[in-house]
Amino acid sequence: MTRAKQSVVVGVDGSESSSQAALWAAAEAERLSAPLHVLLVNNDPTRDQFAEEVVRDIANSCRRAVGELEITEEVSAGHPAEELVHRSASARLVVVGSRGQGAFRETLLGSISAAVATHASSPVVVVPGHGTATSGPVVVGIDDSTGSRKALHYAFDAADRRRSELVAVQALPNAYFIPGPYDHPDRDELLAGAEKRLAEQVSAGAVPYPEVVVRQAVSNIPPVQALREAAQHAQLLVVGHRGLGGFPGLLVGSVTRGVLHHPPCPVAVVPG
Repeated sequence: MTRAKQSVVVGVDGSESSSQAALWAAAEAERLSAPLHVLLVNNDPTRDQFAEEVVRDIANSCRRAVGELEITEEVSAGHPAEELVHRSASARLVVVGSRGQGAFRETLLGSISAAVATHASSPVVVVPGHGTATSGPVVVGIDDSTGSRKALHYAFDAADRRRSELVAVQALPNAYFIPGPYDHPDRDELLAGAEKRLAEQVSAGAVPYPEVVVRQAVSNIPPVQALREAAQHAQLLVVGHRGLGGFPGLLVGSVTRGVLHHPPCPVAVVPG
């Protein structure tokens, strides 16, 4: 299967959060010129008929929202996180809601969404249950890792498709400064080095996307706070699967939970 025909797979569970995720996925599939596959992973065989109704209703909502899109629907048995991770191997993108509260509320709880985002082969977008912005920038977290460069490429492509500004955020690599009367002795040196590395990465990533306007921001606050603040009014926040530089352990452990626990906007997690 060619990448152009790989589907956007959205995991649903009947909750409002997953319905919002499905509508977001439909719009994204249209931007990518890709089919949409609506998938409910049912771990309760006694509810198969109800599961079919849930997935059909959500797929029909997507059809009404995006008329010309190719949309398929499926109910599958198994463990939700494991099945979505398995499907990611052949998907263009996997989309999940940040919380599940419907008839199948155990399927897409926050821990499941985080597990899918952490282990999937494809990019994963976690969509919050509240309304999502249709204007505003795409924000990307940058460090010096290979995964960060993959995230930057994804973010450039997302901004280009949306015709939006790209905001590239990098935390200072070696310290978060505590406010007080004394400056850190290496503050200027750290700032200059971080700005230089950020500019180099952005410049390299921008070559295929000459129309995308980029704003660069170097932050001296902890990564989760920096990303959440930058993405407060964003259409999309993009982060790498793992980080080795300015965002240590990016999306492993505390940063994963911090970014995905209450996402300010849809969060794309891009594997390295």
